[in-house]
Amino acid sequence: MSSLPRLQSPSPNHHPPPPSSSLASLSSFSCQISASHRFIPHRLRRRGIRFDGDDGLRIRKIAAAAQSNDYESKHYDLRQSDSNSSASFSKLKIGIIGFGNFGQFLAKTLIRQGHSVLAHSRSDHSLTASSLGVSFFSDPNDLCEEHPEVILLCTSILSTESVLRSLPLQRLKRSTLFVDVLSVKEFPRSLFLQILPPDFDVLCTHPMFGPESGKNGWAGLPFVYDKVRVGESGIRVRRCEDFIDVFRREGCRMVEMSCAEHDEFAAGSQFITHMMGRVLEKLDLKDTPINTKGYESLLNLVENTSKDSFELFYGLFLYNKNAMEQLERMDFAFQMVKRQLFGNLHGLLRRQLLQGSVETRKVKELSPAAAQNGTAATAHDHL
Repeated sequence: MSSLPRLQSPSPNHHPPPPSSSLASLSSFSCQISASHRFIPHRLRRRGIRFDGDDGLRIRKIAAAAQSNDYESKHYDLRQSDSNSSASFSKLKIGIIGFGNFGQFLAKTLIRQGHSVLAHSRSDHSLTASSLGVSFFSDPNDLCEEHPEVILLCTSILSTESVLRSLPLQRLKRSTLFVDVLSVKEFPRSLFLQILPPDFDVLCTHPMFGPESGKNGWAGLPFVYDKVRVGESGIRVRRCEDFIDVFRREGCRMVEMSCAEHDEFAAGSQFITHMMGRVLEKLDLKDTPINTKGYESLLNLVENTSKDSFELFYGLFLYNKNAMEQLERMDFAFQMVKRQLFGNLHGLLRRQLLQGSVETRKVKELSPAAAQNGTAATAHDHL
C-alpha cells in the first residue's frame, strides 16, 4: 500500500502507470508481469540470454509504461530492439593487447558497436589501427595510463604468460576486467589467478571462429565464456555483461561453461579437427575432375587448418591436458583400422593358400594313378 502514493505522484522521470482504476487490477497486472518474467528467461536461456536482478527491475519499469495487455510480447520486442540500439548499452574503453589478425578482427566489430578501442602490440600496427579508428600505443605503459576498463588479451597461446607478466599492472585501475580469447581455457585461467591482483576481474572466453569463418558475420557462431572472478558491485557486474553483450548483439550462440569443461570438449573437437587437417596436409591431396563431396570436405579441412599457424596447433596440444589422450586415442583407432584391413587381407590370402594347397594335393593324388595308367597304356601299345 505504501507504493500506491508514489504511483499517484510520479517523479519527473517516472513513467505513468498502466491504465487502471483499482488496486485489484494493478495487482493482476503485476501478477501477469511476474509470470512472464519467470517464463521468458527459461525460454531464452537456451539461447544463452540470462537475466539478473537488474533485468527484473527493467521488466517492472517496462510494465509500468505498457499500454497494452500483451506484456510478455512487449518485453521481448523491447529486448530485441535494444540489441540493435546504440543507446541501449554502455560504451566500454577496451585495450587490446596483441593487435595481430585476430585482434584487428575483433576491433572492427568493437568500433562499429561504438566502443573506444586502444591497442598495443610488439609489431608496429599503427597505420592499420588508424584506418580502423583504434588508438595504437607502442609502449604498454602509455596504454595502461589511459585506464581502459577492459584489457583484452589477443596474444598467441605460447606468448600469453610472458606478455601478461610484462604489463605494468600498477598503472591500471584496481578493478580492471581482464579477458582472454585463447583456444584453451584452463591455462589462461590459471595464469590470471596467479599473476593478477585479487581486485582485478577475470573473464575467460573463446570465440570459436576467426577472420575466415566469421568474415560474413557472427550469427550462429559459438562464443564460450566463463566468469571466473567478477566483483559483486553493480558496476563491475554490468561491465562484464556489457562485454559479453558485444558477441550477443552480433547473434553469436552464447555458451557459458567452465574452463575445464571447455578444454575437455575442445580436445575432442577442435584439436582432432586440426590434427586431421595437418595429417591430410602431409598427404598433399590434389584437386581432381572427379571430386566427391566427401573429398571436397577434406580439401576444405586442409585449407582451413593450414591457414592457422603451427604455433596455434602446438599450443592446442601443449596447453590442453586432454589433447594427449585424444592423440593416443587417434593412434589406437588408426591401428585398429589397419589391423581390421590386414586381418581381412590375411583371411583372403589364407583362403587362397588353402585352396591352392588342396588343388596341389589333388594333383599329387592323381599323379601316381595317371602314371600307372600311362605305363599300362604304353605296355599295351607295345603289344
